[in-house]
Amino acid sequence: MSLRIAPPSSHPTSTNNLSASSPSNPSTKGAPSAPGVHDTLRSSLSSSTTSQTAPASSHPLEARLAAWQSTQNELKMTALRRNFGIGEPVRRGMEMKIAREGEWRPVALGGSAGVSGDILAGRDTEVTWEDVFRGDETRENEDFHAEMERKLKMGW
Repeated sequence: MSLRIAPPSSHPTSTNNLSASSPSNPSTKGAPSAPGVHDTLRSSLSSSTTSQTAPASSHPLEARLAAWQSTQNELKMTALRRNFGIGEPVRRGMEMKIAREGEWRPVALGGSAGVSGDILAGRDTEVTWEDVFRGDETRENEDFHAEMERKLKMGW
């Protein structure tokens, strides 16, 4: 229960993608312009790590930006609890849960945009990257009837 404005810095303050993580394995060095990417010209053509799961390093600010929205929400709920008591944050949490669970439209009709949750959270005037690009543009849409059967648990 803190009044933290920015997320805590639980990540390193600096990164170095030019040094190997282990001295015995020089192929883990990253390219100077692309952290975590195998640098073929600096090490060799035969890389033992042909498929990497995640980049070896990231910018220190990236972790803080990922936790920004949750930190702001916690700050808001703490201020509400101090001003109005425990009832106000509980009521707002219940409203958010109802808005998340109750708002559903089939993908064939445009899908759910989460407008109710955005209004309750005070983000109804913002346009973010996720509002424009939802990540399912390349995915093939499910049939309307199959989606309704799945939603109503009618799959026999």
